[in-house]
Amino acid sequence: MADRDTLPLPLEVRTRLAELELELSEGDITQKGYEKKRSKLIGAFLPQAPGKGMDPSVPHERRTPVTPGSSSRYHRRRSSGSRDERYRSDVHTEAVQAALAKQKERGKMAVPMPSKRRSLVVQSSMDAYTPPDTSSGSEGEGSMQGEGTPTSSQSSINMENWISRAIHGSTTSSTTSSSSTQSGGSGAASRLADVMGQTHLENHSAPPDVTSYTTDSIQVERPQGSTTASRSTPKYGNAELMETGDGVPVGGRVSAKIQQLVNTLKRPKRPPLREFFVDDFEELLEVQQPDPNQPKAEGAQMLAMRGEQLGVVTNWPLSLEAALQRWGTISPKAPCLTTMDTNGKPLYILTYGKLWTRSIKVAYNILHKLGSKQEPMLRPGDRVALVFPNNDPAAFMVAFYGCLLAEVVPVPIEVPLTRKDAGSQQIGFLLGSCGVTVALTSDACHKGLPKSPTGEIPQFKGWPKLLWFVTESKHLSKPPRDWFPHIKDANNETAYIEYKTCKDGSVLGVTVMRMALLTHCQALTQSCGYTEAETIVNVLDFKKDVGLWHGILTSVMNMMHVISIPYSLMKVNPLSWIQKVCQYKAKVACVKSRDMHWALVAHRDQRDINLSSLRMLVVADGANPWSISSCDAFLNVFQSKGLKPEVICPCASSPEALTVAIRRPTDDSNQPPGRGVLSMQGLSHGVIRVDSEEKLSVLTLQDVGTVMPGALMCVVKPDGVPQLCKTDEIGELCVGSIATGTSYYGLSGMTKNTFEVFPMNSVGALISEYPFTRTGLLGFVGPGGLCFIAGKMDGLMVVGGRRHNADDIVATALAVEPMKFVYRGRIAVFSISVLHDERIVVVAEQRPDSTEEDSFQWMSRVLQAIDGIHQVGVYCLALVPSNTLPKTPLGGIHLSESKQLFLEGSLHPCNVLMCPHTCVTNLPKPRQKQPEIGPASVMVGNLVSGKRIAQASGRDLGQMEDNDQARKFLFLSEVLQWRAQTTPDHVLYTLLNCRGTIASSLTCVQLHKRAEKIATMLAERGHLQDGDHVALVYPPGIDLIAAFYGCLYAGCVPITVRPPHPQNIATTLPTVKMIVEVSRSACMMTTAVICKLLRSKEASAAVDVRSWPPVLDTDDLPKKKPPLLYKPSNPDTLAYLDFSVSTTGMLAGVKMSHTATSAFCRSIKLQCELYPSREVAICLDPYCGLGFVLWCLCSVYSGHQSILIPPSELEVNPALWLLGVSQYKVRDTFCSYSVMELCTKGLGLQTESIKSRGLDLSRVRTCVVVAEERPRIALTQSFSKLFKDLGLHPRAVSTSFGCRVNLAICLQPHRLGKLADQGTSGPDPTTVYVDMRALRHDRVRLVERGSPHSLPLMESGKILPGVRIIIANPETKGPLGDSHLGEIWVCSGHNASGYFTVYGDEALQSDHFTSRLSFGDTQTIWARTGYLGFLRRTELTDASGERHDALYVVGALDEAMELRGMRYHPIDIETSVIRTHKSITECAVFTWTNLLVVVVELDGSEQEALDLVPLVTNVVLEEHYLIVGVVVVVDIGVIPINSRGEKQRMHLRDGFLADQLDPIYVAYNM
Repeated sequence: MADRDTLPLPLEVRTRLAELELELSEGDITQKGYEKKRSKLIGAFLPQAPGKGMDPSVPHERRTPVTPGSSSRYHRRRSSGSRDERYRSDVHTEAVQAALAKQKERGKMAVPMPSKRRSLVVQSSMDAYTPPDTSSGSEGEGSMQGEGTPTSSQSSINMENWISRAIHGSTTSSTTSSSSTQSGGSGAASRLADVMGQTHLENHSAPPDVTSYTTDSIQVERPQGSTTASRSTPKYGNAELMETGDGVPVGGRVSAKIQQLVNTLKRPKRPPLREFFVDDFEELLEVQQPDPNQPKAEGAQMLAMRGEQLGVVTNWPLSLEAALQRWGTISPKAPCLTTMDTNGKPLYILTYGKLWTRSIKVAYNILHKLGSKQEPMLRPGDRVALVFPNNDPAAFMVAFYGCLLAEVVPVPIEVPLTRKDAGSQQIGFLLGSCGVTVALTSDACHKGLPKSPTGEIPQFKGWPKLLWFVTESKHLSKPPRDWFPHIKDANNETAYIEYKTCKDGSVLGVTVMRMALLTHCQALTQSCGYTEAETIVNVLDFKKDVGLWHGILTSVMNMMHVISIPYSLMKVNPLSWIQKVCQYKAKVACVKSRDMHWALVAHRDQRDINLSSLRMLVVADGANPWSISSCDAFLNVFQSKGLKPEVICPCASSPEALTVAIRRPTDDSNQPPGRGVLSMQGLSHGVIRVDSEEKLSVLTLQDVGTVMPGALMCVVKPDGVPQLCKTDEIGELCVGSIATGTSYYGLSGMTKNTFEVFPMNSVGALISEYPFTRTGLLGFVGPGGLCFIAGKMDGLMVVGGRRHNADDIVATALAVEPMKFVYRGRIAVFSISVLHDERIVVVAEQRPDSTEEDSFQWMSRVLQAIDGIHQVGVYCLALVPSNTLPKTPLGGIHLSESKQLFLEGSLHPCNVLMCPHTCVTNLPKPRQKQPEIGPASVMVGNLVSGKRIAQASGRDLGQMEDNDQARKFLFLSEVLQWRAQTTPDHVLYTLLNCRGTIASSLTCVQLHKRAEKIATMLAERGHLQDGDHVALVYPPGIDLIAAFYGCLYAGCVPITVRPPHPQNIATTLPTVKMIVEVSRSACMMTTAVICKLLRSKEASAAVDVRSWPPVLDTDDLPKKKPPLLYKPSNPDTLAYLDFSVSTTGMLAGVKMSHTATSAFCRSIKLQCELYPSREVAICLDPYCGLGFVLWCLCSVYSGHQSILIPPSELEVNPALWLLGVSQYKVRDTFCSYSVMELCTKGLGLQTESIKSRGLDLSRVRTCVVVAEERPRIALTQSFSKLFKDLGLHPRAVSTSFGCRVNLAICLQPHRLGKLADQGTSGPDPTTVYVDMRALRHDRVRLVERGSPHSLPLMESGKILPGVRIIIANPETKGPLGDSHLGEIWVCSGHNASGYFTVYGDEALQSDHFTSRLSFGDTQTIWARTGYLGFLRRTELTDASGERHDALYVVGALDEAMELRGMRYHPIDIETSVIRTHKSITECAVFTWTNLLVVVVELDGSEQEALDLVPLVTNVVLEEHYLIVGVVVVVDIGVIPINSRGEKQRMHLRDGFLADQLDPIYVAYNM
């Protein structure tokens, strides 16, 4: 280092060097980078003497001996990273490292690293790097975190070895041993050093690597002396193949990560807490079972501590204004306040004379020059806002005393910088509630406020309308000679209101009486030994708290001279306050531990520091447990510069109780200050334990002196009645004194709880007749009456019955290597309430240059460190880009605002790690299944164990005599021939195109003739035999219908197949091929366009085109008629095959016989009252299920006209279907959920414009949604609401229900006779609300609408004629009672006759199509639908006077997920998730190896992706008691949805496991 001073370096090199040093101290470059750049800069100027050429990267440690003043110590100190100095403690750092090492011995915790899309990783850090806005800066809590500050440094002379090693490349083992002896000779340190030595990452000595697959990408250098071999694990590229649940092998990193997560979760956790609440349906019992081994307070009950007498000196003034008057008149020339500019030069000296005259001027003007003579704006007692910047204490002081003289109440607040400052709205609320109408401000500040274009100051959000009044003398008029303020003795009127921000962000005003103000000044004068004309240096915010009390109030009482150091100067020159102490020979200085810390960082630039004049150094935040290390370090360094140890005086204060305690400056340096080394484990149980078995987790406290003169202090239990604590118990400090605040302005209830507390002893007797004030500080009174503060009530988090302080957790996180990782030490810790307990959330700003790998490693370490030291799990750890957490006006982190952003999902973190598996130990117990009713229960008639058996049926077909001509025909082909003869020109089908005009139509005879030609073609060109299968590959339309009847005429069995999508051949063609192969089709019929598509290049790339059966093109039909139409002999032979892909991805074809087809058509005809004069609009896909039957078969059977609207056309014109319904005056229409959703989303904003086009839905009697799922009640309701204005009757919309074994079980709403007559109002009678928790246990419990955990279920339509339903237990196959959840079984003439499979799986076939009950009616043959539901007899009657039985479908059995012994339906979890954030448009869940995977589609910027992870995890925990294993955020449209609008969760699962989703972010919850 000496070489540098002797060399004549050019100026630009010197300035560049200075910049480098600054960058290093700010933590903006690493030590290594600093060394490199520095050596480059001065390399040219170094004399290269032989043998002297020193490698510039060798740490300074080797070059210069470590002497207390040497600059190298500064170096070691300066570069130790940018941890927030509030929380620095080297002992703690050591403890953290040891805890991490211990975790390592226990075995690595493998944390799967989240996967991120590249675009998310490369966030431009330039905007994130802009320095924060500092125009208002005054210091605040933690403050300087916010601005460019050199932060953490080493504290004691015997520097601990980690940090120095972290900074300077590898050290030899000798350093290790020496340092371990320094730090108390504990062998732990050297053991630890070995562990640390192994993982020496770049230049940080890092704790053990946690993410087990990072090691191979990091060069691990090993210092000599390291014994342990490193375990390197391979990266996951080559994970072994795993089998998915269906036995499909899946390779790839996703499943490997999940496997890793599963393995991690299998590791033994610490013993869980006792069940926190039993999820009983009647009530949630929250039972907190305390751990029998937890420490309990054993001491005697404490006694209240009394401070010394407040000895009033005779010449003390009777009020503060009287003091000002005295000094202003007796010694007007005496300096009162000196302000500094940013260069540290005195800017302005305010004398007592000037202060007095100007205050009078301000008082006169605010009383007489605002408003009119008759109506002055301000009267004595009114509140006035004081808005002054932090660099103008003089203007503030004049305004403050002006208010006191005018007897108005000043409310000092921060300068609002923008209209949207964090927390400024709450300040506005305080001003409003105080009735503030006038704001006093300075000229410069007034000019700097945001202005509207007209030059007015806008109204800030949430603020009352204010008159801004500038208090500079030149703007004020002179008071008349005879006007003089009225100076009274101090009384019980309010002197001023100090604002205080609460934990939840609300701002309260603490009122301080004039008597309290004076008494407080007297108590401070006595305890600090202030005398007249002393000089005091103040670095604190003069608007509130210690800065106001010492620097503005007590100073005037004693005619002291205050040297005020603005925040902006401290940023430029952290030593400025020490320089001023030397320059002015100041006796007293008021600072925060941060200011001491900066001075340490910068002190070596100063040669001639002498602090011997200081008799008292007030440490304002001495109550923060983490201030002790700054005090110690400061003393160590500056003792050699004349600083006496007894000068350092920490104090404790709170807005409510003012100064609570302060250490007195004694002359007796032999009496060492009090120290307490407390066990954190004990503290978390509220108990003081000095002897900690767990040496790592301790908190070292320094005393904050004794109780204030004239005050009484006690410690009470923090919650419940204010009962005195025992001597070894932590509680809230309460102060009984005149010198405290008296109330929260305008809030009597809160005031009572805080300012009017009457502590009582163990027998319930009051300890004093006077009220005490709660200080909000947690601590205890130690031996000798010394007060110790362990934390604040505001920072208290009660997790699982144990108390943790946010500050302690911040300290632990900041002690984790690499310390430079956290940008300027900015960390927010708060708790959120999830599932009946507090959960800890840690949010840190990360350095702009940190990589994904760094972030993740740091996060894993923080989790382990907090677990090791506090024995508490972190629920969520989030990293945000630098400078993005909301700031307080003082530059600190605005906690409540950060919490708010987190909860509403707008924090935009760049990394998130959730650990619900480790934290949430209070889930309800997994349920054991209860045995259902067995055959032993007595069946009486139709009762099963006291309940009616759940069975129901539609109308009986036999008794319904109707003039149904078609009934006499057994076959549909015969019905068509009969219609072609009797009503040849009756139009059966009309197809609309996307413009709403008729594309084509078919009459009975046209259809008949066309079918004949197709039959001829099949016989001649296809050479098909009776019973051959033909695949019909047509777009939705009339060709499909003609081809179907052509097959019937030729005696072939048709299979309708959806054609491949021309834009997406690769994925859609294989399905076509599969159906054609599985159905054993002998030939395919299609249009010319699709023929061409099947032969295209794209098609041959997707499938083997040569293996297609012959393809017939029906656009080219033969001219002649067939010789004879085929007439089937047996009605039980196959009519057609119905193939469909289920949501679980299974392709299933069912066989429909001629009998079943005719029965089906008849049942629908009767239910919907269809006859030839009717018109029905159909907007469905015609390929399977009820959609196909309605499109192709019903019109031929019933003779009504079908208006066909292909759903694909709605993508071009969403209004097509409704316009068609309106134009053709249709009474009945059928659609699918996807059509309904298209209309709701596509036409939501256009209802007015389509109304003007004449759209009228008032004729619609029924609009039925055709579905095979639980009715989507939210969608049908929003559809009904949306189109109500267009005449749609709210009761018109209903649903149907069908499945594979029976294509339609329920259809069409019933005409409700009773309701129609009575005209009853109220909710639709077909909706019930069930308890979701009961449903998980297969029980149905009806609840009121809106009750917690309620789920609305809508009836699935009326049961079709000829259909019988029973509810059976899917496991035991026994019948169930009414309102029990079970599988829906169906018996009907139109059941399908079996699966059509190549393999002919007999067992499945008989189980699904020919099941019998295990007891009761064991004769009837039922088909099992595979859906869970229940029947409920309602009070309503149908047309025949019967009580109506409503069927409620809950969900498919094969979609349901078994988790924790309970049955969950994916849709319920998905509904909760979609509600949680506005950007989630769709969601799908599935399970994989018992982990719940939630996939959400994000409609928003990718930056929002990570906001969703905590929200999704929270909502699923709260509403479903499930822990989400993986959260996957994807783009819109990734979740596959089939043509029926159903999510295909299994496809999604396979795509996720095969790594095909290209997700934006994948989070693996721990």
